[in-house]
Amino acid sequence: MSLKIGIELGVIADIMMRKMPINWTKIYKKYKGFWVALADDESTVLASGKSLKETVEKARKMGFNDPIMTRVPENISSFVGLS
Repeated sequence: MSLKIGIELGVIADIMMRKMPINWTKIYKKYKGFWVALADDESTVLASGKSLKETVEKARKMGFNDPIMTRVPENISSFVGLS
């Protein structure tokens, strides 16, 4: 007796991959201090610029009307809270 599962392996892989952290090391090295417009996968840079407005305009000219926007920090620092 076999049980059919209605979810394809590709769908399962997509779900599992969403739980994995996204490595922004290359994005940080190339775009630190800049605003970036990201695709839905949160790792593909669609456009970048010094200001949010400039970056949104670049992304929209390329046909991406609702990208994920973030600013890449110039410096990464750790924070340890003490109580």
